[in-house]
Amino acid sequence: MITRRQGALGLIAAFLSGCTSKFKTYRGPTVTRVQLFKGQRIMQLLHEDKLLAQYEFELGFAPEGHKAFEGDGRTPEGAYRIDRRNPNSQYHLSLGISYPNARDIAYARSQGRSPGGEIFIHGTTSAFLGQDDWTYGCIAVNDEEMEDIYAMVKDGTPIFIYP
Repeated sequence: MITRRQGALGLIAAFLSGCTSKFKTYRGPTVTRVQLFKGQRIMQLLHEDKLLAQYEFELGFAPEGHKAFEGDGRTPEGAYRIDRRNPNSQYHLSLGISYPNARDIAYARSQGRSPGGEIFIHGTTSAFLGQDDWTYGCIAVNDEEMEDIYAMVKDGTPIFIYP
């Protein structure tokens, strides 16, 4: 005979089993490098020289060239680091990129401008699904892929962004 408490706990367990978490667990090799090839729209996660995963992505509305100024719609090029995580991103999940660096800041200031910032790898809201190059300079993947990337890539991981 099932008691009321057992029945209630069973209903709660059934409900929770239907819920999926956006926070996945990754137990594979450490991602030691992220590399992006902007022209090919390919992101690779590597452990040393071994390819662990590869994803296609979208960029900013002006994807060619290195980000120089706030609002230019470009994605930075060069060597940076993953420097923060946002589990509550308006774009599902996001990983921050350490742009701008000292060189980026110096160049923008020499032109009397701001270098901008807040460059992330993030998911895609339904409003932008299927659109090409819609961000303001970020790297966008689909939400499921972002869950994998978020689980695999740790803060401090180097990211190399190529033209």
